[in-house]
Amino acid sequence: MAAGLVVLLATAIPAGAAGPPPGDAEAGKALFNRQCAVCHSPQAGQNKVGPSLHGVVGRHSASLQGYNYSPAMKQADRVWTPEVLDHYLSDPRASVPGTRMIYAGLKDPKQRADLIAYLETLK
Repeated sequence: MAAGLVVLLATAIPAGAAGPPPGDAEAGKALFNRQCAVCHSPQAGQNKVGPSLHGVVGRHSASLQGYNYSPAMKQADRVWTPEVLDHYLSDPRASVPGTRMIYAGLKDPKQRADLIAYLETLK
């Protein structure tokens, strides 16, 4: 019985469920400035081609007032937790098919963790 319970618990928790590794916010800021700032602002109320990312961590998808989201993003119905951001940033178009975000994704888990650590400072 105990062995069966261990197997059941082991299969119920997906690999990587603990979320992204700890990140370096300063490295994430540099990455943001190189790869994200063309389309996104870290300042509240300053939308560009993409929405402002100020306060994005913990925000519901497609909820920022004053930005015209794609129908796909409006239907995504998610909260931008570090774990959800990690998945989305790895391949935005696979995560939300139909998104307007043309970014191919950030394949390096450490870079994603750094970027997410920076996004968490934007409050």
